[in-house]
Amino acid sequence: MGSLFCILAFALLLPLACATSIKYCDNSGDYVVKVSDVKISPNPVVPGKPTTFDISASTGQNLSNGKVVIRVTYFGVQVHTETHDLCEEISCPITAGKFVLSHTQSLPIFTPPGLYTLRITMEDELNQQLTCISFNFSIRFGSLVFNS
Repeated sequence: MGSLFCILAFALLLPLACATSIKYCDNSGDYVVKVSDVKISPNPVVPGKPTTFDISASTGQNLSNGKVVIRVTYFGVQVHTETHDLCEEISCPITAGKFVLSHTQSLPIFTPPGLYTLRITMEDELNQQLTCISFNFSIRFGSLVFNS
């Protein structure tokens, strides 16, 4: 009976641990691209292993070009910035409607554990902001991650 309770508790709490709360940089959230969800796999992130960030979004207009700027902060200090061509991250043109931007990266094995904030800005070819979001993610050593 005790084992069944532990399995049930783990199954119920796992989705809560993996939920990612998204914040728009501008409180009005009045952007051309609306982000609906971010999935991080694995969550928590494990240094030295590939991590995938899947960003579900939608837009009311076609997007043909642009860039994605990723900024990472740790305890409020910016520790990493990178810029990617939008069309290298997702097939262009992006037609009006729903789409998923997927980015996979391996963090250095010596990345310290803790809570990080990731800020992602998407801009068009004229550097006009299409969206800007931020969310927290954890990096932990010895996490519950199953090897495949």
